[in-house]
Amino acid sequence: MRPLHPQVGVGGVVVRDGRVLLVRRGKPPLEGRWSIPGGTVELGETLEQALVREMAEETGLEVEPLEVLTVFDRIQREGGQVAWHHVIVDYLCRRVSGEARAASDALEVAWAAADQLGAYDLTEKALAVVADAFRLSEDRTGMRPDALAEDTIPPGQSCPRPKRGLASEEGQE
Repeated sequence: MRPLHPQVGVGGVVVRDGRVLLVRRGKPPLEGRWSIPGGTVELGETLEQALVREMAEETGLEVEPLEVLTVFDRIQREGGQVAWHHVIVDYLCRRVSGEARAASDALEVAWAAADQLGAYDLTEKALAVVADAFRLSEDRTGMRPDALAEDTIPPGQSCPRPKRGLASEEGQE
């Protein structure tokens, strides 16, 4: 059945010890691909509530959303018709507790350094979002991503709000 409306999704980018948390997706969209962890907002949830729930379900981490990194569309067409359409809000997050593990929709989790990202075959948009997260973490702390510790962004303190545009990632798998 073709969707009648876009679905809203959230993603959480966690940078810890100079590495970013990635998941290999176990379900569509992007099944089998490495990506930023996250999922769909449920009726009655705020974006941040959905993000905290999805990160716990998918990775076992309790996180605190700090800053919106980007908002974009991911549209997949098949035979000239929309197969699915997600509007995704990606956040920079701070790990509050827990150890990353594959759960729910994730087949695997990995902590990847910036120079290792090419091995994970991320979409162009995911690479850009992760690069922004590394830059924000570096701007916030004055440290290179490979020198960051997990607690470089204090609880309850957000990064300066970057000027970000809206984007579209149509047909990217």
